[in-house]
Amino acid sequence: MLLEIKNVTVRYERIEALKSVSLRLNEGSMIAILGANGAGKSTLIKTISGLKHPIRGEICFFNQRIDRLSPQKIFALGIVQVPENRKLFPRMSVLENLFMGARALKKKSVLKEELEGVYEYFPILKQRLNQQAGTLSGGEQQMLAIGRALMANPKLMLLDEPSLGLAPIMVEELFHILNKINTSGTTTLLAEQNALKALQLVEGAYVLETGMITISGIAEDVAKDKMIIEAYLGG
Repeated sequence: MLLEIKNVTVRYERIEALKSVSLRLNEGSMIAILGANGAGKSTLIKTISGLKHPIRGEICFFNQRIDRLSPQKIFALGIVQVPENRKLFPRMSVLENLFMGARALKKKSVLKEELEGVYEYFPILKQRLNQQAGTLSGGEQQMLAIGRALMANPKLMLLDEPSLGLAPIMVEELFHILNKINTSGTTTLLAEQNALKALQLVEGAYVLETGMITISGIAEDVAKDKMIIEAYLGG
């Protein structure tokens, strides 16, 4: 088991944003966390990353408890977050942003190999290396944010609303690339409002409502759930 979350509760002052949330993620899998805005998806991603700490429950990564570790130590274990709204360094170049993703100082040969791997997924970035990140299109910025995460050679990649604000054709392209990244061996946890596209991509899903898991299962079954069809798929 790569990641196991056991009865995790997270609070913002007096408000419980997550309430006894449990989920499991196998190595090499791709799982979606679905839910409307404010359901707790981003809080869950931040809690796995160490940006929030639960008041109850446990998070284990390869059977090691991480719920009290700092974000830096969790990052060093191989858990890398692609945050909502990208959080790039807009005045830095594409190449400089990619180098910011390197987990530690590495030999130039290793960095070159990782860069080439990013270029295979996102060839447009190779054409934009010296361009300021803030001048890229929204889709290119999202590619850069994912490429930066891949520079750390993650064991688990957390994506928070990667399709947010993107045109449908760009969402199609991005999700196709995410599938290729996962197929190459990167375990992926995807927090998404776009349930239709996410369920076509992942193998399993959990649905969050007001901080609680209300539905979970393989993607095909979740997509057939009446509540999911009515609330998220336009049925």
